[in-house]
Amino acid sequence: MDSASAFIDWKIKELGDWRGKMLAKVRDIIHKADPDIVEERKWVKPSSPGTPVFSHDGIVCTGETHKSVVKMTFARGASLKDPKHLFNSSLEGNMRRAIDIHEGEKIDEAALKDLIRAAVALNLKGKAEPKPKPSNKPKPRRKSPL
Repeated sequence: MDSASAFIDWKIKELGDWRGKMLAKVRDIIHKADPDIVEERKWVKPSSPGTPVFSHDGIVCTGETHKSVVKMTFARGASLKDPKHLFNSSLEGNMRRAIDIHEGEKIDEAALKDLIRAAVALNLKGKAEPKPKPSNKPKPRRKSPL
């Protein structure tokens, strides 16, 4: 497969069940929320064909499929406000947050679009703020306890 978009198309078709339909729906919602989203394929290894990734100036979220869930993992989800409580997985970390979607579950499309837009805004904000330059001052030496 030449492109990430072709890989995601293949993944949706290969699944051939509710997970493929849900991944297609999530993908559509992501692009409606931000038309400038870039589709990528990351983390390819011999045991895995890779993971669909949706980016805009950094990773916004992934679109993983497992046996019983479609998982959207937001790379900087812990920094996002989630007033509709969409995040229901990976809640313990200080970076990522995820949404596990099970068969038959409905998606709050408006809330998901808001979350995607917030993730993009966070990425853009991170690009706009210059990182502080490291100080050239030598660090004070600690006194020896001896």
